[in-house]
Parts: sequence; structure tokens; C-alpha cells
Amino acid sequence: MITSAYIHIPFCEKICHYCDFTKFFYEEKMADDYLRALENEIKTLIKLPKQKMKTIFVGGGTPTALNKRQLLQLVTMIDHYFDVGSAEEYTFEANPGDLSKEKIKILFDHGVNRISMGVQDFNDDMLEKLGRLHRVKDVYQNINDLTQIGLTNISIDLMYGLPNQSFEDFKGSLAEALQFNLPHYSAYSLQIEPKTIFYQRYKKGKLSKPPEETEADMYEYLRDKMREHGVPQYEISNFAKPGYESKHNLTYWNNDFYYGFGAGSHGYLPGKRVINVRPHPTYVEKALQTGEPVLHIEEIGKKERIEEELFLGLRKSEGVSLKNFEQKYHLSVETLYQEELRRLQQRGWIDLTDEFIRLTEAGKPFGNEVFQSFLLEEDQLKFLN
Repeated sequence: MITSAYIHIPFCEKICHYCDFTKFFYEEKMADDYLRALENEIKTLIKLPKQKMKTIFVGGGTPTALNKRQLLQLVTMIDHYFDVGSAEEYTFEANPGDLSKEKIKILFDHGVNRISMGVQDFNDDMLEKLGRLHRVKDVYQNINDLTQIGLTNISIDLMYGLPNQSFEDFKGSLAEALQFNLPHYSAYSLQIEPKTIFYQRYKKGKLSKPPEETEADMYEYLRDKMREHGVPQYEISNFAKPGYESKHNLTYWNNDFYYGFGAGSHGYLPGKRVINVRPHPTYVEKALQTGEPVLHIEEIGKKERIEEELFLGLRKSEGVSLKNFEQKYHLSVETLYQEELRRLQQRGWIDLTDEFIRLTEAGKPFGNEVFQSFLLEEDQLKFLN
């Protein structure tokens, strides 16, 4: 039974300089066409209305870039095909500044119980450099409006390692974020991705990031300050008060199945990963014609599932549950990875207890090398039969 769904709304009022997600400039007619196509895709896969769900996550782009009529159309559509009342967590991503009181009321009245806001930084000059439309005052206004209406499960995204950002700059931004005393924070280092404005500037030598050691200091400071404020780290980039960890994102890190709807989205279904087409006209045409706007289906066998179980699970602070692993795959981590576990323990990069395998503090900087150790070799495949 699949009980999680990701729904992609790719529209933005402005494209941020660092963003490589599937996104388009908002135009009313484009959004109307997209919503019609999205509904046809959902109803093609979800045959009966009111399917019970554990988590629903509406991301983007910027879902709240839709106008009020379209936003109401979207939440009404979701409520028709999914049993919103049964969902433990129903999240909408939002940008500060386009989340009016009217839009908040629409979300709240239709069962949305969590908001994830893309704040990124608490410095107006830096926000302008990032290509963001909002300013710091908008964050204060939106958080106040959300809490007044009763939507208090709020997460904000922060970024560090930004162009020309000093350690003191980051400390100031983090301090301002923490004074809201929110239940959840995400924080990501800036990645220079191809096909972005920042990538073009970087290639021309016109973009300067802080040194790696400064970025590492920012990350260490981030973890320490979050812990001091009662918001401990539960995943490499995520921090939450106990009980407020993102249930939807834990679906990904626990390697559980989920639907993916919308342009460029990924769904993870039994035995396969389904990747949708990205371009707006192609998505709309295929979704309206067939309800299946699929670009590629990747077959996922037991080997791939096991590898991903380790890659994704080791992102969590608690690590991978040995008991859950054995229940899923009918063999033990120790049997499958005996030599790798011994070597990684000797290096001090993992802890192996009776219940979990997890990265140590010393191992976190070498996470990618640790993950590579869990790619299955030919001589290990005999254990999978």
C-alpha cells in the first residue's frame, strides 16, 4: 500500500539564480492548463476517490504562486482523490511574500497542516543576490499570519556557503532564524548546478563561494546551535523538535514507496522508479492524452533497493535499523556487508550497534565514500537469491 504522494507545482514569479528544479514563469493560462493535466494524471493512477494517505507534499517551484482560484482548485482536487483527513502530514511549500492571508485560509480550511517556507537567508542584500523576490519583513509577516490562523507546524529552509558570505554573516542569519523557535529547520549548502545563472557566473569566474573550511565551520556551528535550541539534527540537512521530523521526507530516507505527480516528478513504486517528462507543453499534452506523462521507467530490483536502503538511511542521524532491514530483505546487514563493515569501523566512520548502523561524526565528511562501500559486488549477489 502506497501512502505518500509528492505533487509538483512548477510555477514561480521569478527563477532563483541557484535553482535547477523543474520550474516555469507563472502565467495564468499555463497554470490552468497544467492543473487540468495534473488532475488527469492523478485520476489515471488513483482509480477511486479518497485514497487513504499518510503524507502529502505539494512542492515546486512555488505552489503558492498560483492565484487564489487556482489554489482552491488544487486543494479541492487533492481532497477529491486523497483522504486528506487521514493524512498525518499534509505539507505545502511556500515563498514568503506570496502567501497572503486569503491563501493561508484556503490551505488551512482544506486540511493542510504543515508549511515549508523557502527563506534561505535573513539579509535583504543576500536575498537580492540570490534572485529572491521576498525580503526579510515578508518572513515575519507570513509567520505571524500563519500562527494567527492556526498553522503552527512551520519549517523554514536556510542556505549557507553563499557567494561572498562570511562566517559572521551566517551566524547572524541563523540567530534570526532561531528566534522564531520553529519546530523544524532545513539548511543546505549552496550547490552550483548546471543550467543555472550561478553556474554561468561561476564558469566566467564571476562567482566566489567561501572556502571549504569556512563552509565546514558553518555546518558545524549550525549543528551545535540547533542542538542548543532544542532542535536536534535528525538528517544531514534537517533539524526538528522531537515529534516534528518531516514524515514525508522520512518516506524517502526510509526507502519507502511514494507516488510522484507533475512535470519532472519522480515516483517510487514497487519494482520501479517512474520519471515524468519536464517541459510544460510536453507534460500537459501527454498527461491530458494518456494520463501517463512518463519519460522513463527504471526497474528497481532487490540489489538496487538494498543499496538505496543504505545510502538513504545513513543520511539519518539514527542510521539504518538492522531489524527493519532484515524484515524487508530477509537477510542481515552483517551477513551481506561483513568485510565493508569491518573496514569502515576500523576507520572510525560508522557505529554498529545491536540495533542500528550509523555514520559517526568523523564519518560524516566522508559520507559519499561510505555510501560507495555499500554498492554490491558480484560475489555478494549470491546472498540475494
